[in-house]
Amino acid sequence: MDIEEKVKNWFIPLSHGDKTLGQAYQELQSFGLKQSEIPYIIQLVENPKFDLPGFDLFHGAVNLQTHDYIHIILGRGLLPKDEAFVIGFTMGSTDRVTTSEERLYAFFAKYLYPREYRFTDEDVRVFKDALRLGFISDCKPLSQIDYSPHLHRPLREIRKALGIEEDLLRAYYAIEKRRYPNSPESQRLLES
Repeated sequence: MDIEEKVKNWFIPLSHGDKTLGQAYQELQSFGLKQSEIPYIIQLVENPKFDLPGFDLFHGAVNLQTHDYIHIILGRGLLPKDEAFVIGFTMGSTDRVTTSEERLYAFFAKYLYPREYRFTDEDVRVFKDALRLGFISDCKPLSQIDYSPHLHRPLREIRKALGIEEDLLRAYYAIEKRRYPNSPESQRLLES
């Protein structure tokens, strides 16, 4: 299987809660992107390394490793709606995102990112849904967690420790599945 197929198919559903974060991350690392492979404009927008001192352009910015951990914890793969959901939920979990910030990020993702990374209208809707879901969740701000002590822990335990409500995710994933019947990433969310 080539790398493009691995990216398309890689996914660890919520139901695989006994897998550890370290095991899942190792699987992803066998073919995943390195920070240096991420286009510069995306790094400028999404990586806190590029924030101006005392100024967060976008709340919830994380480095690639943390972003990958969040993909795993939220039970999302690497396809566009997965990316939109992970970014939205991470931003929303900070409880600090303004409407202007939401719109600005959506503008960047839809119009300024390199073509293969751009969000479609559907992806933007998933991003906005996830932002609100992260906001209403009682979870800790996912961008502020040190995940390294959790690498040996099962995903289910980590979600509980972080306050991520699996039933909330499952309910939304069922809605997303109905809304986007032609989206492979939306159709597989509730797999066992």
